[in-house]
Amino acid sequence: GVAVFTGKANCPYYAKAELLADYLQANLPDFRVHKITQHPDKWEQWLHDICETNGWEHRQSPIIWRELLDRGGKGLLLGGVNDFLEYAQHYYGITSMMLSEEMLDIAEENLQAYIEIEKEEEEIKSLIKPLQIWITSASAPICYQLIPLLANGEVFGMTTDISIHLLDSDQFKEVLCGIVMEAEDMAFPLLHSISAHTEIDEAFIQADIIIVLDDVLLNCEVQSVGNYIREVSDICQVYAPLIEKNAKSEVRVISSGKTFVNLKAMMIMTYGPSIKTENVIAVATSWESAAKATLARKLNTNAAGVKDVIVWGNITGCNYIDLSHAKLYGYNCAIWGPANFPRPVLNMIYDSEWIHSEFLSAQNSLNSRVSHCVGMLPAHAVATVLRYWYHGSPPGEIVSVGVFTEGK
Repeated sequence: GVAVFTGKANCPYYAKAELLADYLQANLPDFRVHKITQHPDKWEQWLHDICETNGWEHRQSPIIWRELLDRGGKGLLLGGVNDFLEYAQHYYGITSMMLSEEMLDIAEENLQAYIEIEKEEEEIKSLIKPLQIWITSASAPICYQLIPLLANGEVFGMTTDISIHLLDSDQFKEVLCGIVMEAEDMAFPLLHSISAHTEIDEAFIQADIIIVLDDVLLNCEVQSVGNYIREVSDICQVYAPLIEKNAKSEVRVISSGKTFVNLKAMMIMTYGPSIKTENVIAVATSWESAAKATLARKLNTNAAGVKDVIVWGNITGCNYIDLSHAKLYGYNCAIWGPANFPRPVLNMIYDSEWIHSEFLSAQNSLNSRVSHCVGMLPAHAVATVLRYWYHGSPPGEIVSVGVFTEGK
């Protein structure tokens, strides 16, 4: 077993017991010691908790017990300093002859050493500066799918700690708390912290990244597009000044969701003039990957081999899929070539009528499919864009994102 010694850092009796324990450990092959030094201010509460957990009665410093490893680590209470001295005398014929003055000197040294160690640990903690990620409308299903993608290390790298802040209105507080608890239970090594926020004034504090997931519920029979644009504008009018006030100056803002992603990005720049325009982007990856999958199904090939599909979009949410640069890799047909040999997609689809009729009209169903996604596709799209933004996109490939342009 192991003898566990715990006491107040400034306690002379702890010093006496500890010194005797060190002597025993140095001179006896089967005697092992584990020491836990507590700050005087925290001692009473710590002692109360450990005694309550183990069903012990003990009131002073130190407390000493044996952990019997062959019995599942169960603790056997030895008691205080006098109990330990008797134990050492009885089993090993060794006792401590330390004088009171020595005990006091060592106790003072213990306290100073404890304070130094605590200070060092605080300094080490302060060096860990996690990336602060804020997610708005965080009760949305996409957020639930997105958290594991952000926290597993693949997006920002395996050495970057992250802190996630979930923001939503007060009515979703319970949902947010459930997400927080579940993410904590998953114990991601790089997830430094995750928290729920429902106070809008606290939004975006020290933010490095802001992912805007807010959507408007579309029902074109009831409202006009103009009304939806006003609704999006109102949301951004709240967020943008808070981003300017609370976030870091180099904050990166990502507009995602199912509707009006370009408009949201534009409105955040409009209402937050000090936010750097090159740091605000709209995610188009969902449409890009869904279009690749549609082409792959038509050509009976793997979607991973379809590259350089371009998505054009405007602020009202209309998208156009441009195949003029699209290429196919690893396609099995009459012309053979190496794995990196590209074939223009338009040359490989012999049914040109399909391109002009079905595929282009299928863009409506593509929009519908993307806007009805439960969360896996848009979450993957956000994670992919962030990975590319921080670590670079695949060399030579075209990737579509919505960016601000001053020209045509």
